[in-house]
Amino acid sequence: MNDAQLQALSSRIGEVLKQHQATVTAAESCTGGWIAKVFTDISGSSAWFERGFVTYSNEAKQQMVGVLAATLAQHGAVSEQTVREMAAGACKAAHAQFGIAVSGVAGPDGGTDEKPVGTVWFAIAGPHEKVVTQCQVFAGDREAVRRQSVGFALQLLLDEFLIN
Repeated sequence: MNDAQLQALSSRIGEVLKQHQATVTAAESCTGGWIAKVFTDISGSSAWFERGFVTYSNEAKQQMVGVLAATLAQHGAVSEQTVREMAAGACKAAHAQFGIAVSGVAGPDGGTDEKPVGTVWFAIAGPHEKVVTQCQVFAGDREAVRRQSVGFALQLLLDEFLIN
């Protein structure tokens, strides 16, 4: 996805959130605040984007969005369990109706046989404690993995929660 496509997707999300008088937050690891950047590129996004958390380290995940140390120790930062806790914790900390969480291995280093470079976990939290998770393995260099992750996360929010 290019910048124009990300901006169009972000704008569409904003329109739907405004219609529902709802807000979104993001807890980002491998995307490093890129989701927050894409949201805040939209004029007026303060009406629907509450705040973002760049939780790059395990310590930040614990302190900022309440990921349990036991979860990180047992499953690692790049896991379904961790992104579930990140998304729910971000919603709670920001008092937002929707939360996006992303944690992955953008590369070029850090991959393992179990979690190769390009592996990214996503969680979207919404009303009534509903959480949707998905894992994707993206190809390309660090920027490509991160860009694809941002686009995938935004599309997942739109598809799973905002379009009926």
